[in-house]
Amino acid sequence: MTNTTAVQNRALAAQVNFWRDLPREARLMLSVVALECIGTGLVLPFMITYLHEVRGFPLGMAGLIIAIQPLCGLLSVMGFGGLAVDRIGARRVLLGTLLLMMIGDVIMALASTERQAALALAVTRAASAVSSPAQQSLIAGTVPAELRQRYFGTSFFLLNVGVGIGGVIGGVFVDVHRPGTFQAIYLGDACGYIPATLLLLGPLRHVAGPPASDIGAAVERVGLSRLLRNPVMAALALAELVASFVGYSQLTAGFTNFARTVSGVSTRVIGFAFTFNTILIMAFQLNILDRIEGRRRTRVVGVMGVLWAVAWLCLGSAGLAPRTTGASVLVVLFMCIFAFGEILLQPTVPAIVNDIAPDHLRGQHNALSTLE
Repeated sequence: MTNTTAVQNRALAAQVNFWRDLPREARLMLSVVALECIGTGLVLPFMITYLHEVRGFPLGMAGLIIAIQPLCGLLSVMGFGGLAVDRIGARRVLLGTLLLMMIGDVIMALASTERQAALALAVTRAASAVSSPAQQSLIAGTVPAELRQRYFGTSFFLLNVGVGIGGVIGGVFVDVHRPGTFQAIYLGDACGYIPATLLLLGPLRHVAGPPASDIGAAVERVGLSRLLRNPVMAALALAELVASFVGYSQLTAGFTNFARTVSGVSTRVIGFAFTFNTILIMAFQLNILDRIEGRRRTRVVGVMGVLWAVAWLCLGSAGLAPRTTGASVLVVLFMCIFAFGEILLQPTVPAIVNDIAPDHLRGQHNALSTLE
């Protein structure tokens, strides 16, 4: 017990020192993360329910509408997201994406046809994809290099706090027999972007603006081939690609389907699995940030890969004994182990990318590293 307390005290002291050392602008940005992500937690678990059970779209069509999201995100990032950040500044791009995400949420709340719902998700996802490199570039331009890893980790911790709170509120509030409750959570998600928008228009209006004229003249569309000539960037892009297609993409689609149809577990077990995932990130993110401080980040990413491999083996094993207690335990264990991989991934890769990226090409480097 004494050792555990000492570890917790060291982690708390490190976090206090980190907050004290942050520039004022970085503290302001960090202060709205959880509030913004409450809205994400409100809508994320209920999208298919809203489209199918509330709006009455056929299940296949609802799935097709949701499938628009990754395509729009990929086209947005690869098409102009990173280049826009480098040419007109991260703050302006992020401000525009926040406004588009609010518009997308309002359209989704009012959508009564399949086309309207598809438009809403396309706008929201494209804007969200561009906001990732813009936000990381904004952070890199504000937070000193030695504090970025802890900043990204702390931001991920706060993101999960917000999503967890939003998920609980949404689960209690929404009712498929009252469509207005679903409209309310989408409007609530739109409102969640207002604090960050006000910060960018007010106290942060001087941060990460357009590049100076001499630097701006050097900005060009670099292209994948030139970015990937850097072996470190190539390795990071591969890690992000694996994290997306083997990790997060399957987590939101394949995992649930496999757990239900192959492992035969109940929806309650799946709900518990997601809950434990969020709780573990909230409980251990800050402590693990303290433990990986000063260690080689590439090794940390390697450990993440091993953890995710073990996690998927657990999930696969759950299919060997379907509809049993053991299958339920393995499904929950999968999400628990997966959480520790997330804890290691989120602080390290963005910090590495922004350490090697030149200022005038930071947006394009971040765009490549945030493929989703």
